[in-house]
Amino acid sequence: MRLTVFTDYALRVLIYLALDPDRRVTIRDIADAYGISRNHLMKVVNTLTRAELVEASRGVNGGLTLAHPAEEITVGEVVRKTEDDFDLVECFRPENQCVITPECVLKNVFSQAQTAFLSQLDDHTIADLISPSQRLRKRLKIASPASASPATT
Repeated sequence: MRLTVFTDYALRVLIYLALDPDRRVTIRDIADAYGISRNHLMKVVNTLTRAELVEASRGVNGGLTLAHPAEEITVGEVVRKTEDDFDLVECFRPENQCVITPECVLKNVFSQAQTAFLSQLDDHTIADLISPSQRLRKRLKIASPASASPATT
């Protein structure tokens, strides 16, 4: 199965937000960190917001945050909410014209593989993806969260 760039960007947005869940960030912050298009990210964030994975607020103190703790968002959920075509082969499509479909075993093989693929993705959360958090923060030029900084006396 091949995932779209849209899903790749959606996962990147969620990873970025999970690295500092208490901070509101802008689409520009994320686009600059990854070196990707703001316009494309706006569409991705819109989808993530409608899917209730991201909360977006406008205004001076606005920005984006995760709608749920990273531990509660599975990679499988994100893929299902951002991919619009799971039809791996023609026989998965409503307009299937393959003449061997009624006798074909391959459809079942692909169906089982797709189920296993999504099941594996369901076993991983966004929190799992940020386990090397210090290194990810460094690569994305994100300061350590305020809660992790030592208290001043």
